[in-house]
Amino acid sequence: MRFKASIQNITTFTKLTASLNSLGPLAWVKLSEEQVCFTIIPEQGTQVWAVLSIDSIFRDIFVQSAANNVINLEVPLTSLNRALKSALNATSAQIRLTKKDNMPMLALTIVTTASSNALPPATANNDDGFDAPFDDEFGRGNRETIVTQEIPVRVLAPDTVAGLHEPQCRDPDVHIVLPPLMQLKSISDRFTKLALADTKSGSGTIASRTRLELAANMHGCLKMSIRTDALSISSVWTDLNNPELDPSQVVGGENGIAAHPSTRMKQLGSADGRSDEGWALVRIDGRDWGKVMSVGRLGGRVIACFCHEHALVLYVYLPQDDGDNESVLTYYVSSYSA
Repeated sequence: MRFKASIQNITTFTKLTASLNSLGPLAWVKLSEEQVCFTIIPEQGTQVWAVLSIDSIFRDIFVQSAANNVINLEVPLTSLNRALKSALNATSAQIRLTKKDNMPMLALTIVTTASSNALPPATANNDDGFDAPFDDEFGRGNRETIVTQEIPVRVLAPDTVAGLHEPQCRDPDVHIVLPPLMQLKSISDRFTKLALADTKSGSGTIASRTRLELAANMHGCLKMSIRTDALSISSVWTDLNNPELDPSQVVGGENGIAAHPSTRMKQLGSADGRSDEGWALVRIDGRDWGKVMSVGRLGGRVIACFCHEHALVLYVYLPQDDGDNESVLTYYVSSYSA
């Protein structure tokens, strides 16, 4: 079993692991020569199934195993993210699967180059008695440093992960392109803090008092609300985009689109968001939602699919230098009952 690759986008890799680490300490990482997959399945909270093209993170990748050249690893995200942070200013970085004391490790080798041109001029006595300044050959120029950090991992047998699959959701009632996630995070964090500050003055558990209501319609409207005994706040976005469905991606093609729940929802409601009809709603934990929104640091387009009072599925499309092999992170957020 062998894995070795150069990291061509350390910044993206670092931001990705930081975002995933906020949702769970361990990730199932599936490596192949075509793509790398990160999966977070916590006991409670949001599941993440991320499928990234190799080019979005690695180059010159080599993967070899008896299981069709696929390697499955359990990786501690805190350790991986810490190691990647130290490589942010590196001139090059390489990652490989190795062993130390018979324990599997991901070895991250970082090469940095520091310039010594800023050093003050120095002189040295030559054998002939003349003082001569040091030149680049004698101490100036660039100095290369190589550091290797090791992250303990666990190799997972194919049978161990064979039963793991993405959650199944029914066709969404509403699909909508979200505004910038960091904007949403700022507002949702503010709502959650206000609700927590009101904890002592009202009834109910803290968990119930930090539940956000997130709703959207097929007329470009999104609403975020939180309610407690003492307060009720909401923010509304309008003029957002509801993407058109692709007939090739819907069972039944054009007929399938005509019968799709989102098509029926489009016949209800209004573009100003004032109508009570045509909204799909989910109730989510505000603190968990804030962690999900941290993926906004990666940028990219986000499509939210609302299954009314059941689940919210987010598709985060990472920006690519070219338009091929788009990478997507899929977040599954279950809705609480009323």
